[in-house]
Amino acid sequence: MSFHSSLANQLLIAMPGMPDPNFSTTVTLICEHNSDGALGIVINRPLDLNLGGLFEQLDVENSDPAASQNPILLGGPVGPERGFVLHSPAAMFENTLAVSDDILLTLSRDVLDAMATGRGPDKTLVALGYAGWGAGQLEEEMLANSWLSVPATAEIVFDTPFGERWMSAAQSIGIDISQISPDAGHA
Repeated sequence: MSFHSSLANQLLIAMPGMPDPNFSTTVTLICEHNSDGALGIVINRPLDLNLGGLFEQLDVENSDPAASQNPILLGGPVGPERGFVLHSPAAMFENTLAVSDDILLTLSRDVLDAMATGRGPDKTLVALGYAGWGAGQLEEEMLANSWLSVPATAEIVFDTPFGERWMSAAQSIGIDISQISPDAGHA
């Protein structure tokens, strides 16, 4: 696969009629995509959990009350016991991948420790689990019209209310996704 065909730093918008309930009406940020497959984080499925509960589980003492109120998202059906933090640029952490100049993904606990003490990145989104695709799987799903791909923006990832992200991501390229038929066709 050439670098130009990578879907990294793209938002995948589940098309109406998505057959997999794990992804119905979701927006997924593709963080890494290469010949081995792809990894993404669903950015619009808040769980009934907040960071305060996670800080307690990790035995973080004196956690920042503001950070403790932030919701945790279901990042995807794979590895729901694993935590992922999407964030704005900040001090580098132990295991960080740059998705773009303004969106980073950190997989190490040090970012959570920084957030708990009020020294974390300005903008964050914490998710449990991820969306994963094997080699060629995402490309096949794209050809089957399962996803609409749009360029990712920090505004949609961090600032748009969760319930508006599916529509807003599609509107970012002028599409009203509510008007799209769930029946795909090929000419």
